Amino acid sequence: MESQLTILIPVAAVWLTAGVVADGLPRLRSTRALRRRTGWLLVLTFTGLALTAAVLGGGLLSAGSAPVDRAAAGLTLAAGPALVALVCSVRRIRRLWAGAGAFVSAPATPAPHGLRAAAAHPLVGLPLQAAALATVPAVIAAIGTDLGADPSVTGPAITVGALAVTAIAVRHALRHSRLAERAQPDAARSTRAAGPLHV
Repeated sequence: MESQLTILIPVAAVWLTAGVVADGLPRLRSTRALRRRTGWLLVLTFTGLALTAAVLGGGLLSAGSAPVDRAAAGLTLAAGPALVALVCSVRRIRRLWAGAGAFVSAPATPAPHGLRAAAAHPLVGLPLQAAALATVPAVIAAIGTDLGADPSVTGPAITVGALAVTAIAVRHALRHSRLAERAQPDAARSTRAAGPLHV
């Protein structure tokens, strides 16, 4: 097994796990489960950020073609989604964790649609899942198949990656919109469904 692969697999595994946990948050029905999973997601996100920063920092400090240099070169694509996760996702996840904590005295309370809508916001899950996808080319290259070496493969690979991120973003947006609609008061929903009144 290549040395850079042993560096990259934990990073990819943490981001993948964070993406899976984030994707499941809106499906949780109780505030206790939502708070617990949100806590796990915070830990996973900070771990992914720390590992990514450690590998990228190690690549900057190292000279030559050490395994950490090759791993850092592969992870440069994941730096963007990781930065978005740090700036946007962490704040939203912490607010979600605090919101679910407001029901700590009644842990069996069903999760309100407002909290589930916040959990489905694209800026919660999308950066984490994009970071997980961005680690895939680095892992594939460490295994021995460099997607950037063959131009006939690079173009389709970039297209597939962009389509995957777009599909994930649309899915998150639709789910967030549906749950946000349920969180609206019944009177507001019925007024909007009826349309504006004309005198």
